[in-house]
Amino acid sequence: MPAGRAGVRAGTGSRVGRRGLGVLVAAAGALLGVLVAAPPAGAVPTSETWAAELAVDGGDDTNVVAGDGAVRLADLDPRQTSSGEQPAEGELLLAPRRPAAVTDRVAADVTADVPAGAQVIVAARGLRDDGTWGQWSEARTDEPARLSEPTTEVQIRVTLVAAPDGSGPAVARLWLTADRGPVAFAAPETTPLTSRVYATRIGLVGNRTANGHQVAPDDRFVALPSRRSLAPRDVGDYTVRVCASATRCTWAPVWDVGPWNTKDDYWSPVGQRQEFKDLPRGRAEADAAHSDGYNGGRDASGRQVTNPAGIDLADGTFRQDLGLTDNAWVTVTYLWTGTGPSGGALDRDARLEVRSAPVADAPVVGVVAPRARMSFECATSTPGGRTGVGARWIRVGPSQFVPADLVEARDVPSC
Repeated sequence: MPAGRAGVRAGTGSRVGRRGLGVLVAAAGALLGVLVAAPPAGAVPTSETWAAELAVDGGDDTNVVAGDGAVRLADLDPRQTSSGEQPAEGELLLAPRRPAAVTDRVAADVTADVPAGAQVIVAARGLRDDGTWGQWSEARTDEPARLSEPTTEVQIRVTLVAAPDGSGPAVARLWLTADRGPVAFAAPETTPLTSRVYATRIGLVGNRTANGHQVAPDDRFVALPSRRSLAPRDVGDYTVRVCASATRCTWAPVWDVGPWNTKDDYWSPVGQRQEFKDLPRGRAEADAAHSDGYNGGRDASGRQVTNPAGIDLADGTFRQDLGLTDNAWVTVTYLWTGTGPSGGALDRDARLEVRSAPVADAPVVGVVAPRARMSFECATSTPGGRTGVGARWIRVGPSQFVPADLVEARDVPSC
C-alpha cells in the first residue's frame, strides 16, 4: 500500500478508512433531505459522490485539530522558512479510496469559514499504473482536479493556511465527486525531467516543514516551490535526485514548500504548470525573476527575489551528501515525472550508499537519504561464487548502482 492511511474495502466500489471515510450517496442524500434515486439494476456507475468525515485521529495529519464541528489549525504562529516568515499551515490527509468506477478527475465542495487572506486548499492525487502516486492537483467545485492518468484509487489532502493577521480557517464539511472527464490523456512520460537549478541551504533546525516534519541537525530532505509534489510526512512519494557533479549525487524526499513561491511547479509539463505558464519547463520563477527581471523581479507574493533558488536543501543533504559549502547550481531529476519500477531502501531509517560500478569496492558516488525512493533502470549480477554469478546490483542512474538485497525492488528488467 502506498503512503497514507490504510483502508479496508466495504461493499462494491467503496473504501472505508480509519475515519470511516466512505459513505453511501443515498445515505448522504437522506441526511440533506434530498431524494437519491436508486440506479437501474445492472447499471455500471460512472461517478461517485461521498462525504469526508473530517476527524483528526492519525499520525499523518499536521497541525490540525477537530472540535465544535470543524477542523482548524492547532498552532497559528507563523512558520519559519528559508525565504522568511510565512503564515501557519496544516494538513488533513484522508485515507486512500477506491471510487465506484475508473476516474480521472475529482471535484470538491467545501463548507468552511475562511477569513480574508486565509486559504483552504483541497487537492487530489491518483495511484498510477506503476504503483506510485501522481502529483497532487487542486480540486474545486467549478474546476475539478485533473489526475495524472485514469485511476482506480484516489487520495485527498486538505491544506489549511492562516491569514497574515494570524486568523485561521475552519472546515465544517467536504463533499467529493470522482468521475471521468472528456479530455483524453497523453501517454505518460517514461523518462523523468532533469533541469539545472540553483540550490540554497534550508537550515531552520527545530522548526517544522510544510508536511509537519521537525527539522533535525544534518537532516536529509528538500523543499520545492509547490505543494503539488509535497510528500506526506516521513515518506518519499516524491523524491529528487540532486547532483552537485557527475560523481556526487543524493536522492532525497520532498518534505517542504519553497523557496520563494508556493505554486511554481516548474517541473510540470507545458500547459499543466499552476502559475507562470509562459516560462519554459524546468526553469523556476525565482531564477527568471532574479536573472531576467521576470514579474518585475518579484515572486508571486510581491517580494523582491534576492537569489535564483528553485530548490532548498536540508543541512545533511547540502553539506554531508553533496559536499556543498555555499549556495550552488545543481542538476535535479524529478523522479515522479517519469514512470517505471521504483522503491526505497529496506532499512527506511538508514542512508544507502550508491557506487560507480556493481562491485562492493567501487567508489561511492551518491547517497540515498532515509525514506527516499529510487527509480530502477535495470539489474545486473557480478561474476563470482561457485555458479559464476555473484551479488545482484540495481542501476539507479548513469554509473550508479545499489545492492539489490538492500532495496525494495520488483519487476526490474535485466541490464
